[in-house]
Amino acid sequence: MSAGTPLPKSTGTYSPRPGAAPVGRMIAAQTALETRMLLRNGEQLLLTVIIPSLLLVLFSTVDVVDTGAGKSVDFLAPGVLALAVMSTAFTGQAIATGFERRYGVLKRLGASPLPRWALMTAKTLSVLVTEVLQVALLTAIALALGWSPHGNPLSVLLLLVLGTAAFSGLGLLMAGTLRAEATLAAANLVFLLLLVGGGVIVPLEKFGAAGDVLALLPISALSDGLRDVLQGGAPMPWGDALILAVWAVLGLGTAAKFFRWE
Repeated sequence: MSAGTPLPKSTGTYSPRPGAAPVGRMIAAQTALETRMLLRNGEQLLLTVIIPSLLLVLFSTVDVVDTGAGKSVDFLAPGVLALAVMSTAFTGQAIATGFERRYGVLKRLGASPLPRWALMTAKTLSVLVTEVLQVALLTAIALALGWSPHGNPLSVLLLLVLGTAAFSGLGLLMAGTLRAEATLAAANLVFLLLLVGGGVIVPLEKFGAAGDVLALLPISALSDGLRDVLQGGAPMPWGDALILAVWAVLGLGTAAKFFRWE
């Protein structure tokens, strides 16, 4: 081709095409990434899988706590399911998100084509995927220990979803307002306090008059609600569901208002 001869115009197409992927595909990819990161973290596995499983086996086989009439596992299994939800939606999410914020990960993701609301959606979906695995594992262990669940599965599902929303909002609020080190300490401390005083292992009746106040905590409402359905075969415990709904609205609403990305 001689000098000065114009180059032919290209009418071809480019693959991959430039531009952001559809939001649904971005959310799915981010959810898969968040789930893999969560399951690869040794500390998170300790909180989400090992501790609830050990508590269920230990207190179901060793007569340490008076759980009332009936088999211990029938009382403990619903409480441990509630503990699993709290460990993932609150403790694990608060710690992971707090350190992502400290290291600038959230700031960089916020500047990416992935909308911030989509990032929060992906984190919530990751929590739900992890909880499905937790519930499946803990249910299998409880059934092997002689658990005899009752009640409507839809009531159980609604309570678990409300509990997830409540704890997720509180976890994001903590991660978005406190320093990462403070979030790590506070989240673990709250986990231990609610494990002891939230009706998970020890019935709230053992706390006397304080039990009425403790019953307003989200872990207590989730534990008692699941226990009413799964142990007693009761219909939907709307009182406990209302408590969880109030915590969910307060937690998520406050987190959305005060969450800092940097």
